[in-house]
Amino acid sequence: MSDYYNAFEISPVPDPGPDAVAPEPFRGIYGMPAFVTIPASDLAESVDFWIRGLGFFELFSIPGTLVHLRRWAFQDVLLVSAPSVPEQAPSMSVSFACVLNQIDPLVEACRALNPSSVDGPRDTFWNTRDVEVVTPENARVVFTAAKPFDPSSQEARNLEAIGITAPSAGRGDNEGHASSR
Repeated sequence: MSDYYNAFEISPVPDPGPDAVAPEPFRGIYGMPAFVTIPASDLAESVDFWIRGLGFFELFSIPGTLVHLRRWAFQDVLLVSAPSVPEQAPSMSVSFACVLNQIDPLVEACRALNPSSVDGPRDTFWNTRDVEVVTPENARVVFTAAKPFDPSSQEARNLEAIGITAPSAGRGDNEGHASSR
């Protein structure tokens, strides 16, 4: 028996497909289960890039100190004022989910702000299309969109080889799992 189960109902990420619709920006206040803190030497430039290029919005700020950015629920970034930033992007990255129809506009918006900021998009071994962006503060940010699942595809065989089988027809298989863990 596998310990994996379908728990898609707890995620704001829509089912993959060419007509998938991204959730609206989430403006609620919640206890953040995870977030990224990124030092920025020019908060205004960084905020502009994250908003106009990456599609985030400003949830709130402490002038000159911190700006809390968000896209969907659980996609939180804190830009904090710093005297300097690394001269090169680290090998580490942070990834944010998106839908397929957001990839090309994101690439165009980021390239309009900084032509050398974008690498990709490219398709992955695990059935996503990813684009990597290096932000003004030299953070390496990946936007990843699930591609429609084809059970006869090589990607499906790749996933099955590591124990992840085709998803069921709908969401909601989490009953009994969440309460028993």
